Amino acid sequence: MLFIFDWDGTLLDSTAKIVRAMQSAIAKHNMPARSDEEAKGIIGLGLPEAVMQLYPGISAQMLIKLRDSYAQFFIDADQTPCNFYPHVQNVLAELRAQGHLLAVATGKSRRGLNRVFNNLNRQDFFDASRCADETASKPNPLMLNQLLDELDCDVSQAVMVGDTAFDLEMASNAGMKSIAVSYGAHSEERLLKHKPVLYMDSFNELLSWERGC
Repeated sequence: MLFIFDWDGTLLDSTAKIVRAMQSAIAKHNMPARSDEEAKGIIGLGLPEAVMQLYPGISAQMLIKLRDSYAQFFIDADQTPCNFYPHVQNVLAELRAQGHLLAVATGKSRRGLNRVFNNLNRQDFFDASRCADETASKPNPLMLNQLLDELDCDVSQAVMVGDTAFDLEMASNAGMKSIAVSYGAHSEERLLKHKPVLYMDSFNELLSWERGC
């Protein structure tokens, strides 16, 4: 089976850092305030799409300024790397040992994902990955379809694991099963609307689900 994972908020405990970086960028440019919940709500989208959702009608020039400031605040904060959520590393290692394919589908940029792969020594751990700046942003299913093509996997043999409604909607748009985690950016109510096959409070529940397939 192919397990496709979102990154921030699903594997890596980085939600708070993302929110802080966005709030710092908003303050720097004296933009109208947005709550932390509103900032969390756009996690999972590509960065331009996230900014446009926070500020509909924003000018192209200001979008670029806010995007670039966010990226710099995040990079500066990421000098202290985030940790994986509990059980993530052991579960991923077990899935690999069982012969499953592992991939990442993320709203991060390729540069950002490569940086965190290097920081965490995960350069060759995943079989494939797609980032929002090299394909369409979630919830468009293009990145999932590209991963299926690259890894020669039928959609019936794949599952998307994520913490946001954008992850689950993307999976639905691709005709793919989805699994939600409870500890990330979006609420249970938002996630369950997309009918995931499993709603996990702990990442190690994924192994029990896999054994039942």
